[in-house]
Amino acid sequence: MKLQRNGRSKALAIGAMALVSSLSLAACGSDNNNSTASSGSSGGSAAAAAINCGKPGSLIAAGSTAQGAAMDVWKTSFAAACSGTTINYQGGGSGAGIQQFNQGKIQFAGSDSALKPAEIDASKAVCTGGQGIDLPMVGGLISLVYNIDGVDNLVLDGPTAAKIFDSQITKWNDPAIAALNPGAKLPDAEIQTFHRSDDAGTTENLTKYFAAAGGGAWSYPAGKAWTGKNGQSANGSAGVSAQVKQVKNSISYVELAYAQTNSLKSAEINTGASKPVAATAENAAATIAKAQAAGTGSDLALKLDYATKEEGSYPLVLITYEIVCDKGNKAETLDTLKSFLTYTASDAGQKAVGEKGYVPLPKAVTDKVNGVIATLA
Repeated sequence: MKLQRNGRSKALAIGAMALVSSLSLAACGSDNNNSTASSGSSGGSAAAAAINCGKPGSLIAAGSTAQGAAMDVWKTSFAAACSGTTINYQGGGSGAGIQQFNQGKIQFAGSDSALKPAEIDASKAVCTGGQGIDLPMVGGLISLVYNIDGVDNLVLDGPTAAKIFDSQITKWNDPAIAALNPGAKLPDAEIQTFHRSDDAGTTENLTKYFAAAGGGAWSYPAGKAWTGKNGQSANGSAGVSAQVKQVKNSISYVELAYAQTNSLKSAEINTGASKPVAATAENAAATIAKAQAAGTGSDLALKLDYATKEEGSYPLVLITYEIVCDKGNKAETLDTLKSFLTYTASDAGQKAVGEKGYVPLPKAVTDKVNGVIATLA
């Protein structure tokens, strides 16, 4: 079923775009996000007031670094409202999070890509009587961030970006890049590409975009592990962001929150629409709102259109899922799990992370998510 954007999601997305440039994202300076949210004051924020704490408890989770700053916001608000409850979220990447979840080490995992069939099968060993499911929770976009001498506005398209990251294009003044950027003073300099060293859902979403919109330039299967030729690697979104900030004539891929907090420039994408599309929350929301349902039953995985050519739709988007057991959750943490996830999927929770560079999910999505959370057992 197609998910239609409503007025609320559009308003939140526009608010996110307007606010993100002026708000501090200091919390996402590290991908580990391993500080534990502890009990705090009763809290006076609207977000805290909207939280139904449930029974006090402790949750341990790990995975996606893309949602690191979002988790910091949610942990702080939840801890302020819920004395005696702790939420410990560590990064490490989507692949590591799913692995730990399927080993029974954590209560939920963050992943920027939906569970594969083999991962679902593996989850049945820890989800007694059930299996792991995907709950969309964080909307975002992947920025192609760059640091090029003398270039403040860069336009790329799918084939050209794919060739850059696969070392088929190695100079910034290559004719293919020049054709997309008439009038730009592109330097006769070697391109320094950076990719993730850890298994990352961000990498998988990027390579899905290359597969869909690269015109055959990307010859590898989409996946969490990097398969392109050459380039340098760094750990986590914070790691590649730091490299691009430090290294001249470099390019990489990170979530908007990391681009914003590191003051990195983001390329516009030529999708085939009448004009290139900027990497903004509003433009990403236009794509996310038209996602198609891909999961069955209580699994709410979504299918994104990376090859969209619609006006104002930014194609390089991602959904971060919280991976949980539909049945077989530990009794001692189930109530806390449901309470915390209900808050993250609430209007207040989505608005809070919208103010940090993320894209609030359409209400059509969050309503379904909250419906499934209520049934977790």
